[in-house]
Amino acid sequence: MKRAMLGCLVLAAAALCMAGCGRKEEVVVYTAVEQVYCEELFGRFEEETGIQVRAVYDTEANKTTGLVNRVISEADKPVCDVFWNNEFIQTIDLQEKGLLERYVPAGTEDIPQAYRDAEGYWTAFGGRARVMLVNTELTKEEDYPESVYDFVNGSFAGEDLALAYPMFGTTRTQAAAMYAQLGEDAAREFFRQVRARGVQIVDGNSVTKDMAAAGQVMVGYTDTDDAKDALKDGASVVMIFPDQGEDGMGTLITPSTAALVKGAPHSENGKKLLDFLVSAETERFLIEKGFFDVSVRENQGDFQVKGMDLNLRDIYLMLDVSSKDMEEIFLDAR
Repeated sequence: MKRAMLGCLVLAAAALCMAGCGRKEEVVVYTAVEQVYCEELFGRFEEETGIQVRAVYDTEANKTTGLVNRVISEADKPVCDVFWNNEFIQTIDLQEKGLLERYVPAGTEDIPQAYRDAEGYWTAFGGRARVMLVNTELTKEEDYPESVYDFVNGSFAGEDLALAYPMFGTTRTQAAAMYAQLGEDAAREFFRQVRARGVQIVDGNSVTKDMAAAGQVMVGYTDTDDAKDALKDGASVVMIFPDQGEDGMGTLITPSTAALVKGAPHSENGKKLLDFLVSAETERFLIEKGFFDVSVRENQGDFQVKGMDLNLRDIYLMLDVSSKDMEEIFLDAR
């Protein structure tokens, strides 16, 4: 009888083990980063930790906004553990709505404070930067622009310059950054001069890139990803990072951001994934793969870039006032 009871207990334990022991640990990440760049990374994380990554990617139809809305709609019963964005404005929006949890990932001491939330709600790493794409057939090397102020100081005729509408995308973010850096009055006057000088205001960074590459303008203001495309295509252009001198204010870097979702169902696993994502090794991997163009850390990446000495939150806080001004100044330029 005792042997029979013991056998039953063993069988019951085995059944429990089969039901529970085989269940994999998991973590859920919502990411605006393209799947082609994520899959190898997530595979590495799974090998290192044994934690299965369940990833939800954005789509061409909804972009990042769809993922943000999903986090908001799930606030009462969160599904997502980690939100990995390819910019920072909507990440800070989630923070403002109280939907992120404080967590400072390990190994982020070498990330400048400008790219970390002061209270630990998000961490930024890698990304792209604002650059001036110069047509080398139209512009002598000694005349290459060095600063955003070359758009207003008479170094070039207005019609020889192109800028995307500053009400959208990274040009909108750059306007907010300049408001944070220079103050409202000085930044507003800068953009008024841009308009008064007849700078060509066009539909997006890819258009400014195309115009510079085709020789329609001498200088097009764009992002590193677009500029790199022109270089790969063999266009007669050179990429200039503005305001890099000792007294320069630096250029805007638009980084990725990663954060732990409040009430994350797999919080501890989410923290492990965050440690992995914002590490120097992951940043280096994404630079080598061509997703990131620049590093927020020093001495990493193809381009050593001086970014603006502003916390990303300072830029976020200027968006409303700067966007209103950009509408007033450039609305009839569309």
